[in-house]
Amino acid sequence: MSKKPTDGAQERVGRFKQIRMVAGLLKQADPKALPIVFGAALATLVVVILIGLLIDQLWFFIPLGVLAAFAVGMIIFGQRAQKAQYKMIAGQPGAAAAILKNMRGNWSVTEAVAGNRNLDMVHRVVGRPGVVLVSEGPRNRVGQLLGAEKKRLSRAAQQVPIYDVQVGDEEGQIPVDRLQRHLMKLPRNLTKGQVAELNDRLQALPRAMPMPKGPVPRGARMPKGPKPKTR
Repeated sequence: MSKKPTDGAQERVGRFKQIRMVAGLLKQADPKALPIVFGAALATLVVVILIGLLIDQLWFFIPLGVLAAFAVGMIIFGQRAQKAQYKMIAGQPGAAAAILKNMRGNWSVTEAVAGNRNLDMVHRVVGRPGVVLVSEGPRNRVGQLLGAEKKRLSRAAQQVPIYDVQVGDEEGQIPVDRLQRHLMKLPRNLTKGQVAELNDRLQALPRAMPMPKGPVPRGARMPKGPKPKTR
């Protein structure tokens, strides 16, 4: 009888398939990425082996070099894959929301708490800094959305700081690939308990308007509401 694969083996197979899929996408988005990854790993292996030769400990440094090369390769692979992801979604409505949802740490993200028919939108992020309103769209349109949402939240947020961040490529805006880093640099004003309490208060607020979640195709527009029936 053939043995069924264990959970650990299935997990390793799934992880390998995921890496292979990401590698294929990375090759399409950035043809130079994989050669850079393999080159860095090979260079690391050569350096470690040379150190082993110099101190006459080659038998020990060969496996050490293999492990170091694998670690360096995976780190660079992850960095290049993340950059390729940012490049692929940059400029698409919902791109900032996709980045926010994958942030590490004690962050609560509510997508598209405000928006308009041009697919300009504002996302609400609650974390240790307080409340962060993240907008997507041209500066001349999102300023009004941010101001209205900040005014709407001010009573429920009470004395909690409310920051606003505009994501985009215009002057004064934050590029999508720097959004996560920008938020991580904000001061820590709240404890974890205060973050949970604040998030509960804000979640109880009615939404300004329903919006589609996640990146959506370019050129899409918000659907019009149903027309009133006439008798």
